[in-house]
Amino acid sequence: MDALDVEGAWVFTPRIHTDRRGSLLEWFRNAAVLADAGRSLEVAQANCTVSLRGTIRGIHFSDVPPGQAKYVTCVSGSILDFVVDLRVGSPGYGRWAAAALNAETRCAVFITEGLGHAFITLSDEATVLYLCSTPYAPARERGVHPLDPGIGITWPADLPVILSDKDAAAPSLAEARAAGLLPAYRDCLAHAAALRGA
Repeated sequence: MDALDVEGAWVFTPRIHTDRRGSLLEWFRNAAVLADAGRSLEVAQANCTVSLRGTIRGIHFSDVPPGQAKYVTCVSGSILDFVVDLRVGSPGYGRWAAAALNAETRCAVFITEGLGHAFITLSDEATVLYLCSTPYAPARERGVHPLDPGIGITWPADLPVILSDKDAAAPSLAEARAAGLLPAYRDCLAHAAALRGA
C-alpha cells in the first residue's frame, strides 16, 4: 500500500491477473493492511452504495473510540475518493488527499479511525464497496459539509452536485470543532496503539 498525504490513509493497487476468461484480483488482504498500517482490519460490516454522476457522499466520520476504519473500492464506474484529517491537534489537521478509484485499476483506499471520508461519482453511475471495522451506529456518526470552503476540497467543476439532505445540512469544519464533534488526535493515537497491541 502507498501512503496518502494524510496520516492514517493508504491506497492499495492490486495486481490484476487476466486470461481469456476475464480477470482475477485480491481486492483486500489483511496481511497487507497489517504490514503497512501496523494493524489489522477486523471487518464488522460491509456496505455497498450505487451513486449517480455528481453524487457526493460525505464527509463522514464517527466518534473515536471506537471510530470506524474503512477499506473502500469502486467495482463499477469511477469515483474520486477523498480523505480529510479531522483530528483536532493533528499536525495535518484540515488537510485532504484524493485518490481515483475505478473499475479498471481496482484500487482501494484504507482509512483509519478519526479521518473523514467522502467521494464524488465521476461516471454515470458507480458502485462502491466498503469494509468497515465497526457496525453503523447512528448515535456515533458525524459529518462535515463537503463543500466547506474552510476545507477547500477541489471538487470537479464540470459535475452537477447531488447531496443528501443530511450532508447538505452538515456543519462546517469550524462549526463542528466549536461544537466538540471532531475527534481528538491524542484519542485517535491511543486507540490506534490499542488496536496494534491487540
